[in-house]
Amino acid sequence: MKIAKRQKKAQEAKAQLADSTLDTAIGFVKEHATSKFDETVEMAMRLGVNPKHADQMVRGTVILPHGTGKSVRVLVFAKGEKLKEAEEAGADHAGGDELIQKVQEGWTDFDRVITTPDMMGQVSKLGKVLGPRGLMPNAKVGTVTFDLAAAVQQAKAGKIEFRVDKAGNLHVPLGKASFQPNQLADNARAFMSEVTRLKPASAKGAYVKSITVTSTMGPGVRVDTSEAG
Repeated sequence: MKIAKRQKKAQEAKAQLADSTLDTAIGFVKEHATSKFDETVEMAMRLGVNPKHADQMVRGTVILPHGTGKSVRVLVFAKGEKLKEAEEAGADHAGGDELIQKVQEGWTDFDRVITTPDMMGQVSKLGKVLGPRGLMPNAKVGTVTFDLAAAVQQAKAGKIEFRVDKAGNLHVPLGKASFQPNQLADNARAFMSEVTRLKPASAKGAYVKSITVTSTMGPGVRVDTSEAG
């Protein structure tokens, strides 16, 4: 079946759905993730917040129970004994000034950056490289820490970071289409639970305005906002 025909068929099936339960939405997305590669299943949430106000910025981390299905390449900036700790914890790359120089020269073969606080002065020079990719270490999300073993292990285990964009939207991966439905549902509920927990006290009106589940090549399916608790 040609891609256009497949997508048209999926859109026609989607048109018959109202806002679904999470389980129904995940089932639909898995059924229509028919590409030759293992599509990523994603969730988007639109929140009733105004990120222009600092007290309405929703930002955090969550460890997905079943991971993302993606191998995470972790880069650690550290020195002394902390380098050994990072390497033993499973960091793919660990170093100090020489790695900072390498990144400054354009090397970006990594997915997560963690640093010890005493290296942050030098790491801050990488803002123009790491910032646009959302990789700049930040103490609020646990990527500036002396507990490198825990930080690296959590990153490898499926810890993801999220932050609302200017329009109040969040967008995260839930796993792969090859995951079992209950695994995707567990990951989704872990994410939604953390977003709900982070609701700003100053947010007025409906906090969760919409939830959508989709796959890389498939149509998005709306999920009833009551699923977010």
